[in-house]
Amino acid sequence: MTTLMPVEPATLTGRAVRLEPLSQDHCDALIAAVRDGEIWRHWYTTAPEPERMAADVDRRLGLLAEKSMLPFTVFDAGGKAVGMTSYMAIDRKHWRVEIGSTWLARGAQRTGINTEAKLLLLTHAFETLDCIAVELRTHALNFQSRKAIERLGAKLDGVLRNHQRARNGTLRDTCVYSIIQSEWPTIRAHLQWQVDKPQPGA
Repeated sequence: MTTLMPVEPATLTGRAVRLEPLSQDHCDALIAAVRDGEIWRHWYTTAPEPERMAADVDRRLGLLAEKSMLPFTVFDAGGKAVGMTSYMAIDRKHWRVEIGSTWLARGAQRTGINTEAKLLLLTHAFETLDCIAVELRTHALNFQSRKAIERLGAKLDGVLRNHQRARNGTLRDTCVYSIIQSEWPTIRAHLQWQVDKPQPGA
């Protein structure tokens, strides 16, 4: 009988960020976060509009109940909710996950929060869940996201052309990146160095 990868909510804690299992109790704080920079107006992102936040939280919690997603609320070092992220497209049979459905408030961008959050998620995926690979996907025209993914050390597997329709009706080409198990020790060391190095102005 094939052993299935366990899928259980967990809190992942670093120095500058805490990833806590998503809850409807976080909804008001997440509405405030998404309004910082009006993140939902970026046509290539998946951030929900403030009035749809509760529905989006319900959607993610429904996928959690189906064991196809592990959603998190992103908190900064001061305990303020600054965004969301998830393990998604969970393949329990083949021990693979995708990190996605991620957005951060404008004030949390370029602060090191995203890098440490990815370090926490990748560490949990490879060292606790024992994943064989972790995927990251983004819109082909979301160059900020593509650069951030490439800085992690992920490699481009390919581009899914006309992969899906965006909210505005346009067709999206999706860039698919991945990190495989054998690459993880080197990438872990690289990410830890990025997290540990002094931040500008510190």
